[in-house]
Amino acid sequence: MSEFITVAKVGAIPDGQGGTFAIGDKLVAVFNRGGTYYAIDDLCPHMGASLGAGQLDEEGAVTCPWHAWRFEVCDGTWRDNPRLKIPSYPVRIVGEEIQVSVGGE
Repeated sequence: MSEFITVAKVGAIPDGQGGTFAIGDKLVAVFNRGGTYYAIDDLCPHMGASLGAGQLDEEGAVTCPWHAWRFEVCDGTWRDNPRLKIPSYPVRIVGEEIQVSVGGE
């Protein structure tokens, strides 16, 4: 069973932006896209930059702030090579809490 962990309150992440949260030993980037929240691994696989600090575009891709690699926030797909993905995680809203499950943490 996957446990959901509260990372923030609804409204704490502005629309069109993201934030980075520690869940156990993982860093997770959580994004607000039009009131829907998405969670992916925070570390860009290229050189380890924080994706939570990246720019989210209207198409739902975050751009790594270091070298402009782009990932879909809905499922972690790398835009330049869709065969590659970073982990994505389920998100739910319970009351006013944004909760993420990283798979058994």
